[in-house]
Amino acid sequence: MALHKGHAEPEPDRHLSLNPFYGLANPVSGMTEAPPVHRLPDGPVPPMSAYQLVHDELMLDGNSRLNLATFVTTWMEPQAGVLMAECRDKNMIDKDEYPRTAELERRCVAMLADLWNAPDPSAAVGCSTTGSSEAGMLAGMALKRRWAKRNADRYPGSARPNLVMGVNVQVCWEKFCNFWEVEARLVPMEGDRFHMDAESAAALCDENTIGVVAVLGSTFDGSYEPVAEICAALDALQERTGLDIPVHVDGASGAMVAPFVDEELVWDFRLPRVSSINTSGHKYGLVYPGVGWALWRSPAELPEELVFRVNYLGGDMPTFALNFSRPGAQVVAQYYTFLRLGREGYRAVQQTTRDVARGLAERIEAMGDFHLLTYGDQLPVFAFTTAPDVSRFDVFDVSRRLRERGWLVPAYTFPANREDLSVLRVVCRNGFSADLADLFIGDMNRVLPELRRQSAPSVDNKAAATSFHH
Repeated sequence: MALHKGHAEPEPDRHLSLNPFYGLANPVSGMTEAPPVHRLPDGPVPPMSAYQLVHDELMLDGNSRLNLATFVTTWMEPQAGVLMAECRDKNMIDKDEYPRTAELERRCVAMLADLWNAPDPSAAVGCSTTGSSEAGMLAGMALKRRWAKRNADRYPGSARPNLVMGVNVQVCWEKFCNFWEVEARLVPMEGDRFHMDAESAAALCDENTIGVVAVLGSTFDGSYEPVAEICAALDALQERTGLDIPVHVDGASGAMVAPFVDEELVWDFRLPRVSSINTSGHKYGLVYPGVGWALWRSPAELPEELVFRVNYLGGDMPTFALNFSRPGAQVVAQYYTFLRLGREGYRAVQQTTRDVARGLAERIEAMGDFHLLTYGDQLPVFAFTTAPDVSRFDVFDVSRRLRERGWLVPAYTFPANREDLSVLRVVCRNGFSADLADLFIGDMNRVLPELRRQSAPSVDNKAAATSFHH
């Protein structure tokens, strides 16, 4: 006897609803049809065809490993990539459903509080963000709210808050001032001073100043602003006037460099006037974009009214980030990197990167065609311009010719009061090895002879020639 029997009677008709990703592929559609690019296609295409179309178009992007403009991490270990893939579907905000991911975020905050010498790391408060831009917005909001509470009798009636910072700050601070209606008081560059100094910062402060932003690692040239000197100048200002002005340290890059290779430098919560610090985990924190961190010295520096308690999916969840839903992958990758490297591992990575930067800067200076502004001995970043006697080409010519060989080296003009100065900037990151530095120098030596034979720089409009914007 047969074990299985077919249906004696036909089954009634039924409608099958299948995921269109499972649909059969037309084997000749790729030869005869091209999907539109500015509207949704009428129907699906096979997954391999969709992949190949996108993959082929992306080949025209620059090679991220040869991008010497970006501060963002362009290489991680394969194991980190696997962890990120495993967590890309987890919503970071849903701490009730993903409690272990939330725990890893909490551990990262505690590790950073300890790294940055918070008086009581267990009491420091902080959160992950999508990057330093969001972290800076949060820090600025806290500064403004604390100032507004102290000046409730004058604000918002007659007093307009202001924020003091150097003209070299990242654009996120200009956005903050624009979005939250704060006057941006910018210290201009002067002569060979390319960032804010203590005296200039204190001179711009008054009773409406919500805080001073000190940058630990300027994106223009890689230099540190003198955080301790700025705090000392504000201490003296308080003694004279009674004004108690907090400092926020924008450590987007430097806060993950200085603790490991500049241990003697005092810039962090060891300075009582430093109320908050931000950093980019996806820069020298060595994680793929995008993850940042914002930390406050204690709960007193983060006004409670900025913390929202949300009943989300059955859990009471405090949140004070600007974004809500975002993947947990980058936070997990940050914890992996902290666990993987530890202090000694970070010290080795950052020291090697600085060594590469300093060696590369010295070799470029030895060519004789360039004048170095910085040497990569703070951030592993240096800026240089053409030597005074070079008139046949400029930095924009160099940037253009290097791009032809695959290297992305930004050329740009400095802000007020040094608009006359145009520079090239090289950012060295983990993954930019001594071997790649040798290849870069080789290509510099290949393009220079032809540039030296030019009669004059090739582009008159420097604004149009600029290949990089902060």
